[in-house]
Amino acid sequence: MSVAKVLAENGHNVTVVTALKPPITHKDINIVRVPLSEEDQKKMSASIGSMASNDNTNVVAMMFRTLGQMRFMFDKTRDITMSPIVTDLYENKGNKFDLVIVGFFINNYQLGIAHKLKTPVVITSAMPLSEMFSHMVGNPSELSYVPTFNMAVDHGQTLTFKQRLTSYLTSFGFSIFSIVLENQNLKYYKQIFGDDPNMPRYQDLTKNISLIFFNSHAISEGPIRPNVPAVIEVGGIQIKDQPDPLPKNIAEFLDTAPNDAILLSLGSNVQGEHLKPETVQKMFNVLSKLKQRVVWKWENLDKTPGKSSNILFSKWLPQDDILAHPKIKLFITHAGKGGVSEAQYHGKPMLALPVFGDQHGNAEKMVKEGFGLTMKLLELEEQPFHENIRKVLEDPQYAEKVKRFSQLYRDRPATARQTVLYWMEYVLRHHGAPHLQSPVVHMSFIAAHNLDVYALIISLLLVFLFATKLVIRFIYRKCINKKISKNASKKKM
Repeated sequence: MSVAKVLAENGHNVTVVTALKPPITHKDINIVRVPLSEEDQKKMSASIGSMASNDNTNVVAMMFRTLGQMRFMFDKTRDITMSPIVTDLYENKGNKFDLVIVGFFINNYQLGIAHKLKTPVVITSAMPLSEMFSHMVGNPSELSYVPTFNMAVDHGQTLTFKQRLTSYLTSFGFSIFSIVLENQNLKYYKQIFGDDPNMPRYQDLTKNISLIFFNSHAISEGPIRPNVPAVIEVGGIQIKDQPDPLPKNIAEFLDTAPNDAILLSLGSNVQGEHLKPETVQKMFNVLSKLKQRVVWKWENLDKTPGKSSNILFSKWLPQDDILAHPKIKLFITHAGKGGVSEAQYHGKPMLALPVFGDQHGNAEKMVKEGFGLTMKLLELEEQPFHENIRKVLEDPQYAEKVKRFSQLYRDRPATARQTVLYWMEYVLRHHGAPHLQSPVVHMSFIAAHNLDVYALIISLLLVFLFATKLVIRFIYRKCINKKISKNASKKKM
């Protein structure tokens, strides 16, 4: 939605298809909403709650578990794509679109909409570049020095043998996961577009991708790696150049704080009801006794964990604007990429309580950089929680390190928003900009990895060795026969 707003603010007419109420609006953004039923909302909440109740530190195991836990969401995304409200967008000949932007959620089959509209397609990802995207744009996988899936590695340092082995095994596990995923997406693709002879093979959909925008900034965050031109990094795209004024109640609560303040938010997906009641109570017991004021994102205001003069519960929070407030000295976060980026941008130290997805990797990396600490939410106890809060607040090294990083993170030739606008319009100006694509996108697996060349070289080498063996054997036999003949001649004499 931040990308959509950038385009709308610069004169583009943007139509957004969504199941959820978007947090960002604009007069030039036309919202096409296919709302979830009350029952669907409960199922979605249950799916997230199921993920929040598991230990998701093992990336590969978490990915396979996600396939089952989020089956409802995957199916719902397919159903929304098949909705008459959505199909009318490309079947109605009166509609005219110049570009399709797909928000990535393991939904490659939706790229078929761009083919229906005969437009270029751009993908936006809330995640950094990973193995999940490499095949889409032909990005090289350099497993010897580029860690997979946000593995925590000192910035600019080489990988140890153990890290390289872990990276390789993780990549292999993801390759298996991708096969399962692609079979599922192929099924969805056939269900949505049927046997339309004008549609390309599912396997060819990614060959139409012009660009992918990633929520990362490798120069400051790492890892340093080679990227093809179709990879565009816009980490912090949701962060405003100038923060908006805070809602009156939040502004007063923070402005009058005698001992600074803390922001606590576990993101938009994980809600208070997804957490164990005893965990919530432990968090409240600690936070309510602090001298700092706490702004706590909590959805059910009729049923809060308790009442305390130093805690302000709010159903919705303008997180970026709150983090920009000078009184905020600590961000207690689930370590989603968006929240971590905002804290890094505003120079705020963190205490991470990761839940699922990339959050554990984000948290470990944040700790590695010295920006704060992390804890297991499922194992949270009052004393360690209190001690970690005090440590991050009272030890100046955390704030100093993240503030120094903030300067590096902000130092760019163009802001994330300017970058998005330039490259979106570049794709429009150049009719999809196919010249940006890597040739690898259009090559088979065999050709892209030179397997046929290696096969030829090995075959020639084997032929050469075999021929050499025959020649040596022939020479050897000639010599032996000659020697035998010579010895026979001597005996006759």
